[in-house]
Amino acid sequence: MGVVLKQSIQNTAVTYLGFFFGAINTLFLYTKILPDQYYGLVTFILASGAILMPLMAFGVHNTMVKYYSNHQDSEKDGFFTLMLLIPLLGILPMTIVGLIWYNPIGDWVSQVNPMVKDYLWYVFFVGLAMGYFEVFYSWTKVHLKSVFGNFMKEVFARIGVSILLLLFYFDVISLDIFFKCLVGLYLLRTVVIKIYAFSLRMPKLDFNFPPHTKEILSYSFLIILGGSAALILLEIDKVMLNQFISIENVAYYGVSVYIATVIIVPSRAMHQITYPLTAELLNTHNDVGLDKLYKKTSLTLFIASGILFVLIILNLNDLYLMLPENYRNGFTIVFLIGLAKVMDSLLGNINSILYNSKYYKTVLIFGVCLAALTILLNYILIPKLGLEGAALASFVSIFIFNLVKLIFVRMKFGILPFTSATFKVFATLILLAVLFDLLQFQFHPIINIGLKSLLIVVMYVGILYRFNISEDVTGFLSKWLKKNTP
Repeated sequence: MGVVLKQSIQNTAVTYLGFFFGAINTLFLYTKILPDQYYGLVTFILASGAILMPLMAFGVHNTMVKYYSNHQDSEKDGFFTLMLLIPLLGILPMTIVGLIWYNPIGDWVSQVNPMVKDYLWYVFFVGLAMGYFEVFYSWTKVHLKSVFGNFMKEVFARIGVSILLLLFYFDVISLDIFFKCLVGLYLLRTVVIKIYAFSLRMPKLDFNFPPHTKEILSYSFLIILGGSAALILLEIDKVMLNQFISIENVAYYGVSVYIATVIIVPSRAMHQITYPLTAELLNTHNDVGLDKLYKKTSLTLFIASGILFVLIILNLNDLYLMLPENYRNGFTIVFLIGLAKVMDSLLGNINSILYNSKYYKTVLIFGVCLAALTILLNYILIPKLGLEGAALASFVSIFIFNLVKLIFVRMKFGILPFTSATFKVFATLILLAVLFDLLQFQFHPIINIGLKSLLIVVMYVGILYRFNISEDVTGFLSKWLKKNTP
C-alpha cells in the first residue's frame, strides 16, 4: 500500500499541475494568440482524436492491466506482442476507409466549415498517437510506475502547446507549422512513453500468443464500446458543433467547458485511490465496507466539487473580464456542464463499483445507449439552441446516465450514497451561493476573485467544522489546529 499511496499522492499533484497549464493555455494563450476559428479547429481536432482513441487502442490499455498479472514471466513477451498487434484491428480498417473515402467524408464533415477538410488526417494521427500512448502507459502501470506516464499525459503536451503558441506569437513559426507541430507533439509524447515503458522491462517480439487470446479479444472489444461511449459523452458536443455552426464557436464552447471541468479534478485524484479499494471490497464480499466507502467518497467529493462549482459560478463574471469579449457569453454552458460534473462527483466511487463487479457488461450497454442518446440530443438541440443546446444535451445525457447507474446499484447492491450530511452540505452551498451573490467587489478581477473565494472557503470550512458535517474534514482540521496551536 505504501507504493500505491505514494504514487496516488504524486499523481494527484501531477493532475493539478496539468490542469494549471491547461488553464493557462485554454483561458489566456489560445484566446489571445490564436485566431478564433483556428482555436475552434484545434478543439475539433483534439476532441475528434480523443473519440477515435478507444478504437485506435482497441481496448488494449484496459486489457493489459486486467490480464498482465495472470501470465508467467515466460508468457509475458507473447502477451505484450499481442497487445501491440491488437490495435491494428482498428487502425488498419480506419486507414483503408480514410484512403478510399477521404473526399466524401471530408465533404460531409466540412459542409459548414470548409477549412476542416484539409485537417482530417491530423485527427487520424492524433487519435493514433493517443491510442498507442495509452498502450505504453498501461505497460508502466502494470510495473507499478505510473507517475511519469501521468506526467506525460497531463503535463507534457500542455507545456508543449504553451511553447508552440508562444513561438507562433513571436512569428518564429507559421500557423501551418503550428498545426503540424501540434500533431508532432502528440506523436513525440507516444515515443517518449514508449522509451520509458521499455526501460522498465524490455519485451521481445514473441508470436506465441496466450492460450486465452479469444477471451482477451472479447474483453478488448467490450472495452472499446465502454471507452467510446464514455468519450462520446465527453467530447461529441465539440465535434457535432462543427456540423451546424461556424467553427470559432467550438472555441467559445471549449473554453466554457474547460472552466467547468475544473470541478472534476478532486474526483480524478480520489478515484486513483478508491478504485483498488473498491475492487478489494467486492472480491472479499465486504458489503458493509463497500456501503461505507460508497457514502464516504460521495460526501467527500460532493464537499469538494460543490464548493468548486459555487466558486466558479460566483466568480465567473470577473473571470470573463480577463478574457476576450467573444469568450464571455458562456454562463449557461458553464452552469449546465458544471452541474453535470457535480452530479458525477455526488455518486462517489459508483463507477469503481460497477466496473469491478460482475455487472460490468450491463453497464457498458447502458453507456452505449446513452452515447446514442447524446448524439441524438445534440443533433436536435444544437440547430435550435446553438452552444447552449450542446451543453443541455450533455447535461441531460449525463443526468440520465447517472440516474440509471444510481438505480442499478441500489437494486443490485442495496446501497445508496446519500446521507443526512449530503443534504446539510447542499443547504450550506445554497446559503453561500445566495449570500455571496449579493456581495460584489469593485477591485481588479483577480483581487475580486481571490477575496471572494477566500471568504467563501473560510465560511464553508467553518460551517463544516462547527457542525461536524464530515468526519474526514473535522478530523483533518482538528489535527491541523492541534498541530499549529501553541
